[in-house]
Amino acid sequence: MIPVTTFAGKRVAVFGLGSSGLLAARAMKEGGADVVAFDDDQKKISDAQAAGLKTQDLREVDWSGIAALLLAPGVPLTHPEPHWTVTLAREANVEVIGDIELFCRERAISGRECPLIAITGTNGKSTTTALIAHLINSAGRDAQMGGNIGVPVLALQLFGPDRAYVLEVSSYQIDLAPSLRPTVGVLLNVTEDHIDRHGSIENYAAIKERLPANVEAGGTAVIDVDDAYTLSAADRIGRTGKNIVRVSVVAPLADGYYADGSCIFRAIGGKAETVADLTGIGSLRGVHNAQNAACAVATCLALGIDVATIQKGLEGFPGLAHRMEQVGRKDNVLFVNDSKATNADSAAKALASFQDIFWIAGGKPKTGGIDSLTEFFPRIRKAYLIGEAANDFAKTLEGRVPYEVNRILSAAIDAAARDAQASGLKEPVVLLSPACASFDQYPNFEVRGKAFTDLVMAISGVHPV
Repeated sequence: MIPVTTFAGKRVAVFGLGSSGLLAARAMKEGGADVVAFDDDQKKISDAQAAGLKTQDLREVDWSGIAALLLAPGVPLTHPEPHWTVTLAREANVEVIGDIELFCRERAISGRECPLIAITGTNGKSTTTALIAHLINSAGRDAQMGGNIGVPVLALQLFGPDRAYVLEVSSYQIDLAPSLRPTVGVLLNVTEDHIDRHGSIENYAAIKERLPANVEAGGTAVIDVDDAYTLSAADRIGRTGKNIVRVSVVAPLADGYYADGSCIFRAIGGKAETVADLTGIGSLRGVHNAQNAACAVATCLALGIDVATIQKGLEGFPGLAHRMEQVGRKDNVLFVNDSKATNADSAAKALASFQDIFWIAGGKPKTGGIDSLTEFFPRIRKAYLIGEAANDFAKTLEGRVPYEVNRILSAAIDAAARDAQASGLKEPVVLLSPACASFDQYPNFEVRGKAFTDLVMAISGVHPV
């Protein structure tokens, strides 16, 4: 844990006592702050008390004596309306911040020599964050990875020589981190998301833009310019004199990094050279992963890692669990766990990355179903439908893709494995990419993905990839 000393001797209010909020409260207390914590959930209050923290209903505190409100990122800051704690803080002219901000302030006084790489975007954040951390570690350096990817930032190891911090940062976290100034700030893409929390796509895009716009002096902003919002952001930031590295997976660039087929090129003044080759790297299949990899390569080159070391690191990247995760193979049949694909847009990325797919889909349906996936139907040899969405998906597939309704995951895996094995195809893929939430049969997509992996690995003759 990184103790937070920047509020030593001051009183700080904390609202939201999940894992990151509880840890932040403990870190500030260890650093000398007088912390008073609260949550709407009585169990979380009890957990805080068990951890030795002072708790009190924040409606009852004297806000004139509070130096800051530490707010959990899941608590509304602006939309659909500010949380009551935010209103109380603003009325008392108290700043509202998050745990990323605590980290940034502590780094400013204790860890300036440690590079900070921050990654944001609507899609691909986790894979890109994990890939950058993997590449840094593969180069013999120590990369501490955390933030929105699942490890609270203050749970990382203390600042030290040759240690880099690689953080996935959500729009909620950026909104609560005014002094976030990364060494390298990566913006992958902006598509409509979280409008209920930000009010409009324009507000959401502007918050995302803050991350690369605020890179530290001498730092680098890496921006994929393949959508209108990120292209505009790159142009605006470029006019401020910041060092901008543009990335594209749509078209070659005269200056920047771009993907063409399986190769990633670096272009300077219209002359391009190959800096990475993704051929045969199963964990980085698909155009979306080419975007992730191109941004990761640009980041690591900006950090001074050489091309050969980056290439070796790319080839050893295992990927993330539940995101197009290659879990097993039986003869020529590949089994892929893409349980994280909880909507059609996410499933599209996996369907675009394989041919000859035996597709396991279904669960708790999302609005729109799978109507948007029709362009990928020719890739699907057969579908195996599970969960509440099975009947609706069957109607969409009727007459276009062969299917069977299996209802439960184990039956779908058995049928898909049987048909793939008998297909005679060169590399058939049994793909779990549900295009649905898991909540009809599983508590979350991780449990669903683990169930898939366990069932696959129990098949006779399957060996791990």
